[in-house]
Amino acid sequence: MVELIQETVPNIVCTQPFGCLPNHVVGKGVIKALRKAYPQSNIVAIDYDPGASEVNQLNRIKLMLSTANKNMEK
Repeated sequence: MVELIQETVPNIVCTQPFGCLPNHVVGKGVIKALRKAYPQSNIVAIDYDPGASEVNQLNRIKLMLSTANKNMEK
C-alpha cells in the first residue's frame, strides 16, 4: 500500500477475509498508521465472508469513491 500511495495512487480498497484474525488486527493497524503518515491516502478495508452483507460492502466502496471524487476537486 505504501508503494501505491508513493506512486500517486492514494485510493485503495483492501479486501480481507473476515475470519482471518491476523489480517484483521494487523491490517487495521497498518491502515491507521498509513492514514497518519499519508493524510492524502483514502483506504477502505472490506471484509469478505459468507455472512457479509453485499449491500454494506458496496456502500463502503461507494463512500470511498465519493471521498476520492471530493479529493480530486480540491
